[in-house]
Amino acid sequence: MGLFFSTVVNKVDRKGRVSVPATFRAALEGLSFPGVILFRSFRLPALDGNGIDRMEELSARIDALDEFSEDREALASIFADAQQLPFDGEGRIVLPESLSTHAGITENAAFVGLGRTFQIWEPQRFEKHQQDLRERARRQGTTLPSRRPDSPPPERKP
Repeated sequence: MGLFFSTVVNKVDRKGRVSVPATFRAALEGLSFPGVILFRSFRLPALDGNGIDRMEELSARIDALDEFSEDREALASIFADAQQLPFDGEGRIVLPESLSTHAGITENAAFVGLGRTFQIWEPQRFEKHQQDLRERARRQGTTLPSRRPDSPPPERKP
């Protein structure tokens, strides 16, 4: 799977259809499910999205938790909430009303690349969230840790 970059705002039509950005579709190319998996963010008024490969990875990580633990039960609820949304012939998905309502999406949807995952926001809410994040990072002096000298560089695909 590729990475999701950038922020793209697309119109949502009256049937709830929205075009997934071409770069996002390209990042999902070749996966066993031709579409996106979306679920309500636990923490934010947004939708978390990824491909089927990432859901398989999440499932394996959840399976590693104790069978009847509260953590496993809480995290596995992602799967009950998740919606598999196939691309139509024009690269669109239909946003279910329950997901649109959670994120406050009506007329426009902001697709926000987050590397291996993405989110979908109501554009004005995202703008405010982005401003808040940047301000908090400035206040806290947030930085990325340096790559450890003993860790290999990231793999590059030809």
